[in-house]
Amino acid sequence: MFYRQSIVLFGFVLPFAVCAAIVGGGFALKSKAAASFQQKQALFKSAENNRIGALTLEAQVSKKRPHVDRWNTQLEKETANSITSHLKEIGDLLPAREFQQTAVEYPSGSTGFASASTQKSSQVKLAFRGTFRSMQRAFVELETRMPQLQLQDLKIEPSSSSTSTLNFQVTYTAWEK
Repeated sequence: MFYRQSIVLFGFVLPFAVCAAIVGGGFALKSKAAASFQQKQALFKSAENNRIGALTLEAQVSKKRPHVDRWNTQLEKETANSITSHLKEIGDLLPAREFQQTAVEYPSGSTGFASASTQKSSQVKLAFRGTFRSMQRAFVELETRMPQLQLQDLKIEPSSSSTSTLNFQVTYTAWEK
């Protein structure tokens, strides 16, 4: 009977407290592991979505690569030679009496749009005489063949020599590499 209190304390209460602490620690560890697992699953899903998105973008970019290469080679060409050759080809497509190039000027220095940018560029001033329809076709052809041209100024005036033709003065900023 003298040892009853010690037996109860060391035989039942203390082992029960130790078991309760171990079980409580196990539950806490399990919940912490479950939370960590959920967080890692969410991070994995996010990373997987990012990877799939990157693969989709890469597929889209790889389809555009020939165009980018073509644009880069176009930008590397000298603007004056490109414009001259393209205008000659365009002039061959259009009737001579409806399309005539009257002047070409390559001012030095950056003005207009180029003055507000650090991108290398040059300015091109062109003058034409022609019908409105032929000039529309010529501008569409030129701007399609040279997408680096940005229209800066366009003046259209009636021609004094003919009622069916107009005088066009065009200024382009030609962006270069």
